[in-house]
Amino acid sequence: MIKTCTNCILDTHDEPNMQFDEKGVCNFCNSYKKKYVEDLPSIEERTIYLQSLLQKVKESRKGQKYDSIMGLSGGVDSSYLAYLAKEWGLNPLLVHFDNGWNSELAVKNIDAIVSHTGFDLFTYVVDWEEFKDLQLSYIKASVLDWEIPTDHGFFAMLYKQANKHNIKYILTGHNFQTEAILPKTMRWSKMDVANIIDIHKTHGSAKLKSFPMMDFFEYSKYQLINKIERLNLLEYIEYDKNKAKEIIKEVFDWKDYGGKHYESIFTRFYQGYVLKEKFGYDKRKAHLSNLICSGQITRDEALIEIEKNPYSSESQLQEDKEFVLKKFDMNQKLFDEFMKKPVISHLDYKSYETGLYPKHAKFMKGISGFTKVLKKFK
Repeated sequence: MIKTCTNCILDTHDEPNMQFDEKGVCNFCNSYKKKYVEDLPSIEERTIYLQSLLQKVKESRKGQKYDSIMGLSGGVDSSYLAYLAKEWGLNPLLVHFDNGWNSELAVKNIDAIVSHTGFDLFTYVVDWEEFKDLQLSYIKASVLDWEIPTDHGFFAMLYKQANKHNIKYILTGHNFQTEAILPKTMRWSKMDVANIIDIHKTHGSAKLKSFPMMDFFEYSKYQLINKIERLNLLEYIEYDKNKAKEIIKEVFDWKDYGGKHYESIFTRFYQGYVLKEKFGYDKRKAHLSNLICSGQITRDEALIEIEKNPYSSESQLQEDKEFVLKKFDMNQKLFDEFMKKPVISHLDYKSYETGLYPKHAKFMKGISGFTKVLKKFK
């Protein structure tokens, strides 16, 4: 029997090990409440600390052109952070990872942001045939997280560019207000390089020459030796997603994609169709539950929203499907076979999850980002 949280809209299908208190509130909500409501420093304290961080970032230039680096996808979070960076007087190098799936709208939004801020933009274009081969490896493997090639490549490129330009601060749009809640059933570690290599070795054929990878040893080197810090600056302000949208619409003439990370056609197709139809999960439930916990929407509003089709129309879904299949040189019959293929665990392939990764990830989390700031205020 499926049990649903009385506070958010996640249930025991989304996370079979979900726990509930006496009021029927799940562990995700209770964890969020403790960490980001009860134990969270006041907005006044966070503002003071933010100002000290911004000063450190500016002083780090030391005669160099850039004081920081930040990834730009054209989505809400990164676009709003670019707006704030300009308002705060920072001069980041913007980095975009072009994997061949940008929507036309994403390109226009990015162009508008660069034009308004005057920030330099570095676009890394990964070899399409190589990247296609890697993405197809995940599809053939029938594992859950088809987004790992993009997410890992983007993340690795940020650190590599930061190191190249001797930049000490990476600004990210990640934030607890909208992204703290996501069951493990709906994702896999973006840093599992062992998984990436083994899945591609098993199902791919192209050599990964242009695809940027960063294992945990390199990641550790960048943070511990090169002293590159990742700053989630949106976590130090009262970040309201809808208000942020209104601001970037007015300032950048930014256009809404209609869904989280839908600036990518592949992500829109994967999250809006594949993830639900093949794997049985709807990521919107996690995203909406996070907004409930941060007080940005009500549970009733989330329930109404989740009943809507992830796609704005059936014609849009069909258009995306045809585009994706054509780009992959795949016919409908083969795609249907992949969709019907039994789901395979990521752990059926080599993985950091069965080796050093869990302890290493916990250690790295403890020395970086917002976790360190929370400890500072305790």
